[in-house]
Amino acid sequence: MTGQLIFFAILAAISVVCAVAMIATENPVRSALNLVLVLFSVALLFVLLHATFLAAVQIIVYAGAIMVLFIFVIMLLNLGTPERVVDRLRPQKWISPILGLIVVGILAAVIASLPVPQSSMLPAKLIGPLEIGQGLFQAEWLFPFEVVSILLLVAAIGAVMLAKKRI
Repeated sequence: MTGQLIFFAILAAISVVCAVAMIATENPVRSALNLVLVLFSVALLFVLLHATFLAAVQIIVYAGAIMVLFIFVIMLLNLGTPERVVDRLRPQKWISPILGLIVVGILAAVIASLPVPQSSMLPAKLIGPLEIGQGLFQAEWLFPFEVVSILLLVAAIGAVMLAKKRI
């Protein structure tokens, strides 16, 4: 088994466990934080595929901006009421730092064992921000790109209108 395959298996396991925890958790804030972990693990999978630009966009746009919007909507709709935020996971405060250090140690060992990519391992044509921007704003992808932006705007307006009834 190569280091890349081990790293992929660890990231896949983290993604699946966090996705299941996101769905199973009753607390909406914890669900959003589990979604952040899923997005970070997907970004690390992009790094594993040598798509560093996509990894950076994944972290900046999705784990950053979109998750801030999600948390804002959760706070605006007051889904984190005191009865829903009761902390029943007291042992987690002591176990999570230990497990976090173990995971970081395993990931550091796997990353250290990864081979340094040689020029023969890289694709013939690297795709960067210029090529992605040209692909997005050409006639083929312009309409879906604009539809997604309008959909996000309508979702934000809908969340504000729903919260306005409760305020």
